Amino acid sequence: MGGVLVLILLMALLGPALRFLYPIDYRAEITSYARQHRLDPFLVAAVIQVESNFRPGVVSQKGARGLMQLMPETACWIAVQMGDEPVDPDDLFVPEVNIRLGTWYLANLYKEFGDRSPVVLAAYNAGRGNVRQWLETDRWSGELDDWHQIPFAETRDFVRRVTIARDFYRWIYRGRWPFPADERRGFGVGTDQAFASN
Repeated sequence: MGGVLVLILLMALLGPALRFLYPIDYRAEITSYARQHRLDPFLVAAVIQVESNFRPGVVSQKGARGLMQLMPETACWIAVQMGDEPVDPDDLFVPEVNIRLGTWYLANLYKEFGDRSPVVLAAYNAGRGNVRQWLETDRWSGELDDWHQIPFAETRDFVRRVTIARDFYRWIYRGRWPFPADERRGFGVGTDQAFASN
């Protein structure tokens, strides 16, 4: 019994310290667009953390830009699909623009692949055509437990790291998205049964 009390006390003290050490920046934008596109905000935060570590000016070696590391061509396609004008590549450094486009893209991938976060994350990183081919030819089952089957090392790493970051955020925030209001209503796909870990 004493061990359980110590564990509860440790969790109560550790949670706030970890939230301080691992903050979630751009909370208003994440909250707004995750809710608009019915996405798990912890998943969106995890993608941002893995892709850019919350640094909006990051450019990858391949040319992906901003918080959610969008390729300029993909961002233009997203903007047109949303009914907007093609986006200027430099606008991808604006957090609100990048999160708006990136969350729409995640939601679009969920529409195509269903509520299968590992598959969506793989498609976000490697492209939907590659992932479709892997699934159709049984190169990958699409299950998180079979992440080692993903043909691209970078994509394997991305899926694994985003899943770990999402679960870590859920743990330190006790599965409740506290920004700006502590409610889950309005969030949808990617939530994996109301924020339960895979």
